[in-house]
Amino acid sequence: MIGYQTYLRWEGMGGVIQRTILVSEAKKQLKRVIRRLLSLLRKPPPANVRKKKQEWSIGIYTGESPLNLSPHENADNPVLTCEDVSDVPAAFVADPFMLRVDSIWHMFFEVMNRQTGKGEIGLAVSSNGLEWTYRQIVLAEPFHLSYPYVFKRLGSYYMIPESYQDGSIRLYRALTFPTQWLFVGTLLSGRTFLDSSIFYYDNKWWLFTETNPDLKGGTLRLYCADDLVGRWYEHPESPIIEGNAHIARPAGRVLITRNRIVRYTQDSYPVYGTQVRAFEITELTNTSYRERELEADLILKPSGAGWNESGMHHIDPHFTDDGQWIACVDGFFWHEV
Repeated sequence: MIGYQTYLRWEGMGGVIQRTILVSEAKKQLKRVIRRLLSLLRKPPPANVRKKKQEWSIGIYTGESPLNLSPHENADNPVLTCEDVSDVPAAFVADPFMLRVDSIWHMFFEVMNRQTGKGEIGLAVSSNGLEWTYRQIVLAEPFHLSYPYVFKRLGSYYMIPESYQDGSIRLYRALTFPTQWLFVGTLLSGRTFLDSSIFYYDNKWWLFTETNPDLKGGTLRLYCADDLVGRWYEHPESPIIEGNAHIARPAGRVLITRNRIVRYTQDSYPVYGTQVRAFEITELTNTSYRERELEADLILKPSGAGWNESGMHHIDPHFTDDGQWIACVDGFFWHEV
């Protein structure tokens, strides 16, 4: 996710110039009014521009299927907001990913630092997945970070946060989970990479990433590698999606369950972060790729009221010991500034 300063809504010039025209100075005043009206037509006055930002926060959904989730009745959604962040001045929190380690849920997410204007990676913990306690910022760089895709492989914990301002996809490994992270290396570089989502399937690493340089979405590329830190190359059928902001940008963890691969995607039209859809990957080899949109209602959509009134754009589902699914999600409403 990119910084909140990019989201502005122009409501038009608005307002009406009201002047009292004195009869004795009618001609003089009329000329002034005409000049003022002409200047307004050339450039709307800043005083009449209403700016709004997306106020993002994080919630918990549950259900019997990762394709059919709803707010948990015992979760006080949103479970995390910018007000919970205690070590930096936060504008919002978003893009949550979580892992359960030693019976404790660990959630990593973007914290937009209001002072620096860039994202950093925060941590919260929970014993039951419903009630969360903010801990601290665990990763910050000179450039913007968000979308902290965390995963476990061969006993080690890794993170791939979005670092589009650096023009790269960077891999980190936990020195001491969950608070200390070491930069391991660069997987890909040389272009804009947004919301990179990695998964391991059929003895190979695969990675989806959005690469539209104008940050508006619409181009989904697929890369693969034999080793996590080895040579990555673009799939022959990449880009998978071109020119379609409805289904291109990744929206959370790629799910592999019962040999079924599901990718979640942001529907960012007409507004960034409106809702989430799901696609099943039906064919994935070194040379071929096929997918189909799942015949289900939207996975996540605006509620029309409250913390996720205007949109939702991220999901990370996990299967639990009681046979249910639990997912951290995010949502926003427009906040006038």
